Amino acid sequence: MNNSEVKLFTDGACKGNPGPGGWGVVMIQSGGPTNEMFGGEVFTTNNRMELLAVIKGLEAIQGIENINIYTDSKYVKNGITLWIKNWEKNGWKTASKKDVANQDLWLSLTHLVENKSIKWNWVKGHSGNLGNERADHLANRGVASCSQK
Repeated sequence: MNNSEVKLFTDGACKGNPGPGGWGVVMIQSGGPTNEMFGGEVFTTNNRMELLAVIKGLEAIQGIENINIYTDSKYVKNGITLWIKNWEKNGWKTASKKDVANQDLWLSLTHLVENKSIKWNWVKGHSGNLGNERADHLANRGVASCSQK
């Protein structure tokens, strides 16, 4: 892919927490098509699905450096923009000295955001943002896909 800009709308869903979960991504590349992806896991948490949505979206657009990510998860946005440097510095411990949850996914995300210009945008969920609403729909399809196994 060329070095154009892309928008990623991401969302995670879980029926029970933990329980069956899903993730969804809407990818809009400037001058290109809109792509959608989703998937799910049989036993997971909502936060893992929120993180996995961003990871799957970034994996799909390797080679593009200018990215706008839209998430309704303050956990994801604050984690990657505010908390992660301290977690790394403190040996993946929180301020209360507990292990950081989902460290495996945070490490994957850290690797994926290197050398990219990413603007992290928080959007209120279920508030009429079309990209977020579609990502939510896809995440729920992910839940349904693993619930039927």
